[in-house]
Amino acid sequence: MNIGLIGPAAALGLAAIGSALGTGAAGQASIGAWKKCFAANKPAPFMLVAFTGAPLTQTIYGFLLMLFISGSDKDPLTLLSAGIFGGMAMGFSALMQGKAAAGAADALADTGKGTANYLMVIGVIETVALFVMVFLLLML
Repeated sequence: MNIGLIGPAAALGLAAIGSALGTGAAGQASIGAWKKCFAANKPAPFMLVAFTGAPLTQTIYGFLLMLFISGSDKDPLTLLSAGIFGGMAMGFSALMQGKAAAGAADALADTGKGTANYLMVIGVIETVALFVMVFLLLML
């Protein structure tokens, strides 16, 4: 058995777990924020959908890393390590992005202001996953 083959699965699986947790957190907050808006007869911002979906991109990054690991001729331990640690980093980025998006959803529903600021913070957290993906692709 080639343990390096676990690497591609770990890259995608761990990134996707983080995306699921992040979108779950952001989605719950968005639903609560919409409820507050509806209860107060205020417009419900559609932007909350973007906040909810932001952590999904880490699954795409995990998929790309999976493809590169699968096509790499590096030694099995390197492939396993790249998949596990890359997938974990992307997954944690997605989780924390979802938590930030949850705060953004609540803040936007309360104030109706700050959308660009909230998106910038969400983007900064996204950058962690992008850096991990790019640096690992360069390594492979």
